Amino acid sequence: MGQRAEWVGPAGLGGASGVSGGAGCGRCRGRRCPGDGRSPSRQCWWPLPLPEPEWPPLLPRVAASQGGGMLGKGVVGGGGGTKAPKPSFVSYVRPEEIHTNEKEVTEKEVTLHLLPGEQLLCEASTVLKYVQEDSCQRGIYGKLVCTDFKIAFLGDDESALDNDETQFKNKVIGENDITLHCVDQIYGVFDEKKKTLFGQLKKYPEKLIIHCKDLRVFHFCLRYTKEEEVKRIVSGIIHHTQAPKLLKRLFLFSYAAAARNSTATDPKNHTVMFETLQDWCWELERTKGNMKYKAVRVNEGYRVSERLPEYFVVPTPLPEEDVPRFQGHGIPMWCWSCHNGCALLKMSALPKEQDDAVLQVQKSFLDGVYKTIHRPPYEIVKTEDLSSSFLSLQDIQTAHSKFKQLFLIDNSTEFWDTDIKWFSLLESSSWLDIIRRCLKKAIEITECLEAQNMNVLLLEENASDLCCLISSLVQVMMDPHCRTRVGFQSLVQKEWIMGGHCFLDRCNHLRQSDKEEVPVFLLFLDCVWQLVHQHPPAFEFTETYLTVLSDSLYIPIFSTFFFNSPHQKDTNMGRESQDTQGKPLNLLTVWDWSVQFEPKAQTLLKNPLYVEKPKLDKGQRKGMRFKHQRQLSLPLTQSKSSPKRGFFREETDHLIKNLLGKRISKLINSSDELQDNFREFYDSWHSKPTDYHGLLLPHIEGPEIKVWAQRYLRWIPEAQILGGGRVATMSKLLEMMEEVQSLQEKIDERHHGQVALQAEASSLLRASARLSSLFPFALLQRHSSKPVLPTSGWKALGDEEDLARREDESVDVGDL
Repeated sequence: MGQRAEWVGPAGLGGASGVSGGAGCGRCRGRRCPGDGRSPSRQCWWPLPLPEPEWPPLLPRVAASQGGGMLGKGVVGGGGGTKAPKPSFVSYVRPEEIHTNEKEVTEKEVTLHLLPGEQLLCEASTVLKYVQEDSCQRGIYGKLVCTDFKIAFLGDDESALDNDETQFKNKVIGENDITLHCVDQIYGVFDEKKKTLFGQLKKYPEKLIIHCKDLRVFHFCLRYTKEEEVKRIVSGIIHHTQAPKLLKRLFLFSYAAAARNSTATDPKNHTVMFETLQDWCWELERTKGNMKYKAVRVNEGYRVSERLPEYFVVPTPLPEEDVPRFQGHGIPMWCWSCHNGCALLKMSALPKEQDDAVLQVQKSFLDGVYKTIHRPPYEIVKTEDLSSSFLSLQDIQTAHSKFKQLFLIDNSTEFWDTDIKWFSLLESSSWLDIIRRCLKKAIEITECLEAQNMNVLLLEENASDLCCLISSLVQVMMDPHCRTRVGFQSLVQKEWIMGGHCFLDRCNHLRQSDKEEVPVFLLFLDCVWQLVHQHPPAFEFTETYLTVLSDSLYIPIFSTFFFNSPHQKDTNMGRESQDTQGKPLNLLTVWDWSVQFEPKAQTLLKNPLYVEKPKLDKGQRKGMRFKHQRQLSLPLTQSKSSPKRGFFREETDHLIKNLLGKRISKLINSSDELQDNFREFYDSWHSKPTDYHGLLLPHIEGPEIKVWAQRYLRWIPEAQILGGGRVATMSKLLEMMEEVQSLQEKIDERHHGQVALQAEASSLLRASARLSSLFPFALLQRHSSKPVLPTSGWKALGDEEDLARREDESVDVGDL
């Protein structure tokens, strides 16, 4: 039997030459031609896509001589479960040149950079990383490694060609790096069939496909890798990404211990962490809520409840001795105060007990709580039971599972095949409808606070999921401070981190329960993006900021999103995790963006079109008076008269029944009246000019809720608009801004520093020759030339020769 050699072509294609000594030139794969079998024949009629002088060094692999060390046979298959495309060319390297070429390729490999505390677990050589472009398989030869922090591919650094344009690089995660927490699903290809990989494998795949939670898709061909290395790398990746983990085994602890003396800090980061009593007092003073609410320290040392922060805010009339009852459940906790004195509060439900004696105690307790926040006519409270009258976590999980499948594309053929039914698939996922419902609920609560001067009490079983989502959206809409970058980061710290959102469970960092994995925080970021997209000048941060923030959920060097509660964080990283010198571990916060990005790249996180609030001089400030709670002593509206005798007792009973798990009708307003008030408030606001430093409401009609393209489509080259989209418009606006800034600099030297910073941001945006609609992430990959029409329309337009003759014609898809 003759020796059979397989090669990787100039773009990574797998091909096979003829058997040694056979006729033909190899280019035509045995077809009749004048070739001698060792070199290409110029008389061969088989087409050659690339000119011969432009071919890069090729890598051959001899299969038959390895003694069973290779997996699979034939040409490397296509992406996913699709049929492998036929290679359009093969390379021509004689077997005696194999070792020389291997040495040349090895010298080009990228060095593996390990973070402090990071350890190499397993590796495999001779792995091909595929790039899916135009239904063809192109790849890069290199090494696949797995550490206790990430999966990394080390190959020929082709991105070095674009160093001038890839200015938005992450210093922690490279282009070909996948953190273990970012891995969503792992698939293997066996005889061109795609199967999910988990547990212990009896047979190892020819191809490895990794779907990431940030919607990247990686394809690795293992056909040319030694069998023992394939077993080691595949088993290692499956075990360290899919198997359940212990909290102490997270890389976060290894990194914190190793980087103890190299913790980076950002001197410009003024994010309020809400870890001290002073932080809460500062927030009360900022919102003028300190007249009726107080910060308490009753939970210091977490002696009352482990799910609550050490410090929080409650109504002033509430005795502190009542807080420890029921382990902190049933306590109205302050979130934010409106300019008119109304407040947004949240409360967790009491445990559902069957015993009548316990039920009576709960009723008595809730009666006292309700009296502290419902005192008509001065204060009227409206309750929103999010557990029974709003979305369920199961709804969010199901919708997101369907939604993300639209963007986890294995190859461009699959992309164009699904393009014709993409909108119907998008609608069936219900993700945009869930976003619309969240924004509508936030507008309803905003209407109660702003127009009806009501306190609003959000109810949920643990007040740590939907309460965090809705309360945060309300504050973004009503408080311009939350639309600055520091204010937004402080909001996330207050409502999500200190609010006890279970990031460890909701992101499934420990892989212990898929049922608990619900992307509530990603839903919040998507809702905020809708506001940013509709009202760009109102936000100091950009959509790029929101995108990298969503990516940071899966980087286990920051403690921000890796714990279920402040107590869990302090217990595992502080007092009980000390070294021999008694010092707690250092923690990095995700808000220190200098850890991930260079200063020049950080300028893309700041919106250059943000309209800053004009600063008033001292004379103007003295003439202004802040609206405060005393205004509520007057009648609010004609429809709200003083409550009749017996009304308070009746409404108190309704609230108690609601809190104890029994569904009742809405308090205060009926559903019809609520809908009418909402529509009037919504239409009235949108009929007036937008005040970017006042109340901000989104459009929630069908076409106005859009797909967050930068996050969801950034890894799909076919979805990019080269030289177009919002980035092209932004580039033109920045050109005009530069002219204005240069004039302003000459007029007023005091703004010199600010002008220089904005000019730097605009020059970064305009420096690239390849701007696209998905900038800056589109620069991290090569663009593919996509067809003018989806593949479903190719047959109707004729054969390839007809299309070739129309190559230079400009066809607008919208006109077809």
